[in-house]
Amino acid sequence: MSQPYRIALAGLGTVGVGVAKILKAHAEAIARKAGRPIEVVAVSARDKSRNRGFDFSDVTWVEDASTLVNEDVDCIVEMIGGEGGVAKTLAESSLAKGLDFVTANKALLAHHGYELAKVAEGNNAGLMYEAAVAGGIPVIKAIREGYAANDIGAVYGILNGTCNYILTEMRKSGRDFKSVLADAQKLGYAEADPAFDIEGTDAAHKLCLLTALAFGVKPDFKKLAVKGITNVTSVDIEFARQLGYRIKLLGMARKEGNAIVQSVEPCMVPRKSTMGAVDGVFNAVYIEGDFVDTGLLVGRGAGEGPTASAVVADIIDLARGTKLPVFGVPYSDLKEANWGRRGKVESQFYLHLRVMDKPGVLADVSATLRDCDVSIEAMLQQGRDPNNPVSIVMTTHEVQQKQVEEALEGFANLERVLEKPSMMRIEDF
Repeated sequence: MSQPYRIALAGLGTVGVGVAKILKAHAEAIARKAGRPIEVVAVSARDKSRNRGFDFSDVTWVEDASTLVNEDVDCIVEMIGGEGGVAKTLAESSLAKGLDFVTANKALLAHHGYELAKVAEGNNAGLMYEAAVAGGIPVIKAIREGYAANDIGAVYGILNGTCNYILTEMRKSGRDFKSVLADAQKLGYAEADPAFDIEGTDAAHKLCLLTALAFGVKPDFKKLAVKGITNVTSVDIEFARQLGYRIKLLGMARKEGNAIVQSVEPCMVPRKSTMGAVDGVFNAVYIEGDFVDTGLLVGRGAGEGPTASAVVADIIDLARGTKLPVFGVPYSDLKEANWGRRGKVESQFYLHLRVMDKPGVLADVSATLRDCDVSIEAMLQQGRDPNNPVSIVMTTHEVQQKQVEEALEGFANLERVLEKPSMMRIEDF
């Protein structure tokens, strides 16, 4: 059998330890699949004394992760995280030296992916990142390899398990956002500082990479419209149920003519659809190709096992000698995207207004919608109380988003509309 493929692990958190466990538990089978043994020969983490449930005493311990490139290794596996700092320095120095690089760091690639692809391909180094998007679901491999024969028209789905868990529990329990978030933190599904998840940033990093892969464009995180789930209420979730929908945080990128439109935002999807049935911490990714039609991948989007499994799959590919263009085509062929305006995209929308239940309020609301050429498909109003605010919920026929946004601006001028209305896109998958 060939010489061992030697790796260094930068970061020994949940995923890093998971990688070591898999490589040890399945060493013989992995060696057969890779055509050579894979060995962990060096590691780096902040606290050497910490009990991680795995014995690293037989490998070299490096205090400064950025110096791992000086070890006698073939590949650096980075699980430190963050778009810059040590992770970025380590990626640049590893690839410049011709060392393969595996990462689960979606922020790093969303912000610096094009530059790193240039360094990797210029030095015949592999840069792999299956674990950066959707955990154990092989969506990167599916788009870059399985769908390579297709002109992809859209890629979209549930890309953050924390948000999907929170929305699922809000629906099942009727509790509010803050209460369910606190439980998610206790269970380890949400971080102590959950902002990256609940504000949509994590999903946006992942969508940025999927967009680059699907459409052969340079990743450009700054062009993404991002809205999280912090303003989704239990009332909205109940109204969605009554209307036959469920609320999901979706990352969506699709071709609209010669432009690409992408966004991360809470949307309503049909309750009986496949997307509507994906609950809890699971992720789901749809891919639309011109010859393959629509494919769906569903699985766990995070956690030690699924994420470490994706990292090890990348290591095995590199040990075999498989080095593919980072974003599906050589970096020099990646295009500057023509980013379309979300406001021009047509869709149905959900609107929720809090109003004083006085004569004429519906007439004022209807007149505002008429003036913006927005047509209503359905309306719900529960109860009546002339002394307190009540909810009015409407769904529109298909209309451009900018027209609905103009209507929202008009509502702000109505005395009897008491709060900023909520609006959600309806995606009829």
